[in-house]
Amino acid sequence: MEYVTNKIKPSLTASIFAFMSVVLTISIGGFILGTISVHTCLILSTIIVCLIAKFMVGYTFDELMGFMAKSMEKATFGLWFFVAIGGLIGAWMISGTVPAVIYYGLGILKPVVFVPAGLILCSVMALCTGSSWATIGTIGVALIGIGESMDMPLPVTAAMIVSGASFGDKMSPVSDIPNLAALGAGADLYKSIKAMFVTIAPAYLITLVLFILVGFHYGGKEADMTIAIETRSILAENFNLQPMVLTPIILMLFLNLKKFPALPAMAIVIVYSLGVAVVFQGVRPDIALEVINSGFSIKTGTHFIDEILNRGGFQSMMWTFSIGFLSMSLGGMLERIGFLDVLIEKIAKKAKTVGQMALLVMCSSIACTAAFGDTYMPIVMNGAIYKKEFDKRGLDRAMLARLTSEGVMMSAPLMIWNAFGSFSTTAMGIAPSEYIQFSFLNILSPVVSILMTFLGIGVVWNNQKNKGVRKFMDVDLSNEPKFQDI
Repeated sequence: MEYVTNKIKPSLTASIFAFMSVVLTISIGGFILGTISVHTCLILSTIIVCLIAKFMVGYTFDELMGFMAKSMEKATFGLWFFVAIGGLIGAWMISGTVPAVIYYGLGILKPVVFVPAGLILCSVMALCTGSSWATIGTIGVALIGIGESMDMPLPVTAAMIVSGASFGDKMSPVSDIPNLAALGAGADLYKSIKAMFVTIAPAYLITLVLFILVGFHYGGKEADMTIAIETRSILAENFNLQPMVLTPIILMLFLNLKKFPALPAMAIVIVYSLGVAVVFQGVRPDIALEVINSGFSIKTGTHFIDEILNRGGFQSMMWTFSIGFLSMSLGGMLERIGFLDVLIEKIAKKAKTVGQMALLVMCSSIACTAAFGDTYMPIVMNGAIYKKEFDKRGLDRAMLARLTSEGVMMSAPLMIWNAFGSFSTTAMGIAPSEYIQFSFLNILSPVVSILMTFLGIGVVWNNQKNKGVRKFMDVDLSNEPKFQDI
């Protein structure tokens, strides 16, 4: 990572002011008052941080604008992802892919097993595709429709989708998240995933049990399937639902299993899906192409079904796109000035045990996710900052990759100003504040990880002689490996 070195290092006071200004502006404006939009809070935070950097550190306005521009260069892929996801959702609607998933799902799934089955389905989908966003925007949207037809509370369905998508994305070797976590920490990818599995497995099992209980609570009583039957009937009237319309899902899975680059893969699937719409749904080619921008629109005569189906298109992603733009600009400036580096240098010296160090990494990863509004920068940045500390203390960098991915990936969907949280809001039609109480995995994963570390379970040492050691003063640092930083 590149850091500016031609200016004085930010003071601890300036770093605290900068970081707290972001946290307080977003929390007070967006949540305590509840009357100020996330966009406005991000703009105000950017202005305050600029003033602190100008008058307390010594940067010029042109330099600060340069930092923001540099961060946008790194964010180009993520911003194009918004375009692709919007187009994919629209294409899978007009092709009949999502309507077919809803139709067949309502015929197979029963209310009592819907929630745990949906969790597993989203987990597998995200594992195969390596994308939580693609999972939420496609299969997730279909599950929202199925859940509403079964009279399942929307917060339950949304939390189930996010939990499954987060797990699959975090554990998939073809996902950006574990790759970036390993890259930032300078660790081996597969060793990092193995370390991640140790702590997320118990959290996932607890989540599955909780969702089974939730399923019994909401779906165990005699379900009124009138809405489900009506939904299937209306979908059959408006779409050709033969199995061929499900082939875009198969194509998506195939391309991702072949490790085809994400954006080109999505472009191929979009074009194929539009072809399916033309051939099997009888849509004119020009109308099919327009869904990439404007999204899918239909009037079935039933309001709640129209709300489920009328989605997608790049324009529907503009709210999310603008949050991504603002948060990445702010995050890039915070990163390059080095405010967080100063804070962590002071705090890391106080960590005397493995549990305390793990808690520090977890908290700073979550805090960066909140401040930067992104997932990529916090993962890479925290890995880069802490890897030397882990080396000094004999801890394996794979454990660092695990902690940063847990802190960032599990907290991001719960923050509406984060790109992940804002995307989920747009795709599923519900804000994180409404489904957070059912987001069992996203809450449990960091908590279980920290508890296990304090108990000495799942700690990964460079030297296995240190197994069971909890205090750094007792660590044997002989025969430690030498690292070449990436």
